[in-house]
Amino acid sequence: MEVTEQMVEKLAHLAKLNFNATEKQAIQKDLQSMIAFVEKLQTLDTTNVEPLLHMGNNTNVLREDIVKGSITKNEALLNAPIKDEQFFKVPKVIKK
Repeated sequence: MEVTEQMVEKLAHLAKLNFNATEKQAIQKDLQSMIAFVEKLQTLDTTNVEPLLHMGNNTNVLREDIVKGSITKNEALLNAPIKDEQFFKVPKVIKK
């Protein structure tokens, strides 16, 4: 398949993008190399190859959820740079 300048212009129009002449040539070259790669992949014999659904054989490799003790509110507030008696204080990030 040959990528033409008209094809690049149509793709740019559909994607609502504007390119100058140099960018169009670069995109045309990139698209052509991608299509050539896919065409090369299509020549491979995959008759005895099963489809790959996952990149590894591991399934559900999660640790067991174990409930453990926690620290108290006062212990959590000990290392806080700015706090009051119940909460951490942080700088205001949302302006109204």
